[in-house]
Amino acid sequence: MTQDLLQNADSLSANHEVVHVEPAQAETVSISTEKLQTRQRRILATIAIPQTLEQVWQVLTDYERLADFIPSLTVSRRIAHPKGGIRLEQVGAQCFLNIKFCARVILDMYESFPAELGFSMVEGDFKQFMGAWRLQPASIAGQPGTLLSYEVMVQPPLAMPTTLIERHICHNLTQNLQAIRQQTIKLFSAEG
Repeated sequence: MTQDLLQNADSLSANHEVVHVEPAQAETVSISTEKLQTRQRRILATIAIPQTLEQVWQVLTDYERLADFIPSLTVSRRIAHPKGGIRLEQVGAQCFLNIKFCARVILDMYESFPAELGFSMVEGDFKQFMGAWRLQPASIAGQPGTLLSYEVMVQPPLAMPTTLIERHICHNLTQNLQAIRQQTIKLFSAEG
């Protein structure tokens, strides 16, 4: 079942077909990892959210408030972009092996409403950090919803052990996607 969510996310079609999600899968975060090169990983995480694409999009693009509810994010703020686009500074911090680990990235964002929100690191603590949020219409127990996927290609610097960073990112993604789901439900469930 979890693999089904990942396959659905991996094969998002241009026509935005509705993905059917079983109620038992709705709150589960599905994660897969793939080794691309020696120190490069592709990580894909997916969760179903019982709210519309537009509502999930609104939560994801409220850049200044992301750190208010995403557990591993301590800073998320828009900064000036030399060409007028969307540029963010984000800092993640967490204790890791009894050491406080912080990672900072400057990301250029690429919005393609309502299906994709791409990002690419222009400066930061990784050698490579790029990917996208993808939103696809879903039917969750017969109700409209969204299948939210996060895909990242990451390459840590030589000083960071790749396997530990991969595990750390996967752990954080589970918490982060659940937090996005909860925030979206909190903001929009009361609407009639």
